[in-house]
Amino acid sequence: MLAALGLARDEEEVYRLLVSRAGTRPQELAAETRRAPAEVLRLLTALAERGLAVADAPAAAQGPATLFRAAPPAVALGGVLRSRRDELHAAELELLVLADQHRAATAGGSVVEVITDVEAVRHRFAQLQESARHEVRSMMVPELSVVPPRSNAAEESGVRRGVLYRTIVQRDALQEPGMVAQALAALSAGQRVSVTDVVPVKFMIADRELAMLPLLPGRNTDAASVLVHAGGLLEALVAYFELAWEQAYPLSLNMIGDAVTEARPDAIDPLDARVLNLVLAGLTDQAAASQLGVSRRTVQRRIGELMVKAGAESRIQLGWIAARKGWA
Repeated sequence: MLAALGLARDEEEVYRLLVSRAGTRPQELAAETRRAPAEVLRLLTALAERGLAVADAPAAAQGPATLFRAAPPAVALGGVLRSRRDELHAAELELLVLADQHRAATAGGSVVEVITDVEAVRHRFAQLQESARHEVRSMMVPELSVVPPRSNAAEESGVRRGVLYRTIVQRDALQEPGMVAQALAALSAGQRVSVTDVVPVKFMIADRELAMLPLLPGRNTDAASVLVHAGGLLEALVAYFELAWEQAYPLSLNMIGDAVTEARPDAIDPLDARVLNLVLAGLTDQAAASQLGVSRRTVQRRIGELMVKAGAESRIQLGWIAARKGWA
């Protein structure tokens, strides 16, 4: 766990033992870790040089009998943690600069990238989701084979980051083995799922930056794909998705049995109802998120969307409208 702060595995093991006691000597830790006293002394000395441990003897005089104590972790590692955060923030800013430069350089070029290799398609499919910061829109057809829903690890990671997933599923796809369970898991995780009779083409859109869809018409299960970058074509795909989303039927959790039900267009799903009830009961966004097992960002986004749906300009007004509509 502390590898992100620069500690090797053996250093972390010795450091964890060190912080769990008032003080210890290399020869004592050697027996517990089944390492040679000289190796434990080397690890403790390295920790001391980095300010994570304090020895009762100068470096030149340290030996197996030297007493070592752990420096307060919050002080010793806090600075390293802040430094790493600053480095990541600087890298994020640099990434935005590079992205802007790339968009400027390719503005006059092709906005479509053709990918035919199966592994390359899978890689770009994961990259597309990993790049999303706010929302992923997708349309799903039956018999997905290149990246089956249960194998989409990038989706789970995105949900944990607070990315909103909205998916339109062709109704036939729910008849496939395990698909209802997948839909239940998605709804429970805070995703939005709607169904429609026919999805003419599968695709996925990350924010308004990238989209992926089949290369050839009528070949939804083939690997060959096109990656669409920001531009008029991508905006058309976004507009088409939003139109289809308005016409599709939203799924909600059925609290009786392992099933899903199609909700009324003006209804809210159970997670929205739970979010609304907790927030209107006076819980903070963070407290409500903890109760529901979702991120604070998910709670805030859900409340924001409910305000838009209700036409409310404040949370107080939302509470009044929710009571009238029977949402809470």
